[in-house]
Amino acid sequence: MVVDTVSKSYDIGFRPRVVLDGCSFRLEKGKLTVLIGPSGCGKSTLINIMAGYEKADAGTVALEGQPVGEPAADRLVVFQETALFPWMTAFENIAYGPRVQRNMSHDQVDARALDLLDRVGLRDFRDKYPMQLSGGMQRRAELARALINQPKVMFLDEPFRGLDAMTRELMQEYYLKLYEGSQQTTLFVTSEIDEALLIADTLLIMTNRPGRIAKTMDIALPRPRELKVLTSQAYLRYKEEALEMLHEEAVKAFAGGSKAASDFLEAYADRDQADDRKHEAKPSA
Repeated sequence: MVVDTVSKSYDIGFRPRVVLDGCSFRLEKGKLTVLIGPSGCGKSTLINIMAGYEKADAGTVALEGQPVGEPAADRLVVFQETALFPWMTAFENIAYGPRVQRNMSHDQVDARALDLLDRVGLRDFRDKYPMQLSGGMQRRAELARALINQPKVMFLDEPFRGLDAMTRELMQEYYLKLYEGSQQTTLFVTSEIDEALLIADTLLIMTNRPGRIAKTMDIALPRPRELKVLTSQAYLRYKEEALEMLHEEAVKAFAGGSKAASDFLEAYADRDQADDRKHEAKPSA
């Protein structure tokens, strides 16, 4: 999938607000690309354009050489908010897409849905309704529901935001296994640098608004990935390089009065100190 010089503005008051300005990058087939940047830089707007929910003011988006128009089954988005049907069980939610599309036999749908339930650790909860599942379980069910449709490209817009730290860590482990078992072409949006580097094949760092790609990093950490990679020297070098660019963009946003940027700068300083203490306490793997 190719994004070529995409720009987007919104009319706010008497003047347009430019959200994206000449944004360009490529999603490599079968790879997991992670997009990170300051709050409000246009990450969600970019996903909406790539998925066909919004139109760009300028520039193009193409999938396998064909321009992206309206939303279609070859592109699926997993949003921050839960979208499971409350009147369906976990199994029924996962099986819903191919049942409606009728692109698999009944037995094929059942077998694939059960396989995905196994892979996300929900087989024993197949007959539970969303309200009977924890937040992390709902997220796992949504990932399985998206994967069963076998889209050409999957977009995940901060899917683990709002989960507590322990649940988020578990979700990252489940997601890594899902991705590494499917090799699904994916664009994953996050605001967490540790999460980004843990899962990414390629990391895209966006500028402060108006958003464009400031830096592209190839993350050559071995797969399958485990959380212990977060203590490796290679990971720490990637993190230092990424944080340097993110810090630069956050400073620009802070100068413009962004509270989110202020919060990021404080977190950046805290993480820097934590990394220093970690190095002093024990050697890296």
